[in-house]
Amino acid sequence: MANSQRVEFQGALGDTLAARLELPSGQVQAYAIFAHCFSCSKDIFAASRISRRLAQLGLAVLRFDFTGLGQSDGDFSNSNFSSNIADLIKAGEFLTRQYEAPALLVGHSLGGAAVISAALEMPSVRAVATIGAPADAEHVQCQFSGDLDKIHKEGVAEVSLAGRPFTIKKQFLDDIAGHTLEEAVAKLKRPLLITHSPIDETVGVENATRLFVAAKHPKSYLSLDAADHLLRGTGPAMHAANVIAAWAQNYVIADNAVHEPPKPAGEGAVVVRETGHGKFENHVVIGDHAMLADEPPAVGGKDAGPTPYQYLNAGLGSCTSMTVRMYAARKNWPLERVTVTLNHKKDHAEDCQACSEGQERRVDIIDRSIRLEGDLTQEQRSRLLEIADKCPVHRTLNTPVVIRTIEEKATESALP
Repeated sequence: MANSQRVEFQGALGDTLAARLELPSGQVQAYAIFAHCFSCSKDIFAASRISRRLAQLGLAVLRFDFTGLGQSDGDFSNSNFSSNIADLIKAGEFLTRQYEAPALLVGHSLGGAAVISAALEMPSVRAVATIGAPADAEHVQCQFSGDLDKIHKEGVAEVSLAGRPFTIKKQFLDDIAGHTLEEAVAKLKRPLLITHSPIDETVGVENATRLFVAAKHPKSYLSLDAADHLLRGTGPAMHAANVIAAWAQNYVIADNAVHEPPKPAGEGAVVVRETGHGKFENHVVIGDHAMLADEPPAVGGKDAGPTPYQYLNAGLGSCTSMTVRMYAARKNWPLERVTVTLNHKKDHAEDCQACSEGQERRVDIIDRSIRLEGDLTQEQRSRLLEIADKCPVHRTLNTPVVIRTIEEKATESALP
């Protein structure tokens, strides 16, 4: 199951752009951006279905509404192909800032043309995939060819696109006239997957031929047989997503060596090192045990593992359970099972002795509940709760702790 989250960021023209981030249920292999077709939105069938399928296959996908479309702010008539490219770059900056730099761009129709151009300005992008993309931006004019004379003469006209009215200004025509995609794709120097339907009546398959011939290797082509331009129906969309994900594995997944856990550092030592995935994900290695630590998406993490405070609670909870078990066993009491539930929070406390004068008085509070199962007397239960407060981790947390920090110089042998 994928996890869909609403997010937003500022677009190239200063407007707030609405977006959705589709996250895998497991570890994120790489981040991607999906660009929708001309005058469409992030919620069109092809965009939503392909993005969700890619997320199920391990890729986190950001799909967003270009300026003035869907749920995004701004005036569509002031946007153009150049602003779409700039919006894509802003989307990449948002992912880099909040999660991880995008490694894959996927674009549908004019969005496919936009991702080719945007990739030239996005160093983190390692591969590009297009779906039904035109070989030149001017191709979009065929959707309102009957209004071209009016736009050129009057500078603006209201046109009908997919049954909806849109205002097109002459600046839009001037802008698309300056974008030749065959030239851009030749400069791409990134792996490219071109997908197209041989029966596409909106953007003819000859456009795919032109792009493929102009592109440099490595380049691949997928024929979406029997699909229309919008990939209506689950079959074509799912097929496209499956192939894009499989193809991308060769190019956008970072070297596994970067993500190997560090070596143990001796008995009792804990080694924590960044994995290279996301902003906060870390390996936690204790002897032969390797785990992950992370933060939730709300603060820029990927939720790939427990947070530092959750590890702290886990240490206290496990120590509490073990201490109670040891005492009950020594007394030969009929304790069947111990369950410890903990929650950490900060709260105001007037009796905070460690706070400096004038400093906000706050302390850390850990709420701990203990369930004792077994045929125990009330006296035994009360005594076990007293013993819980004597667990070593509990004592450590209630005692001043000195943490000494030194810088460890990196050596060649210590590097991954």
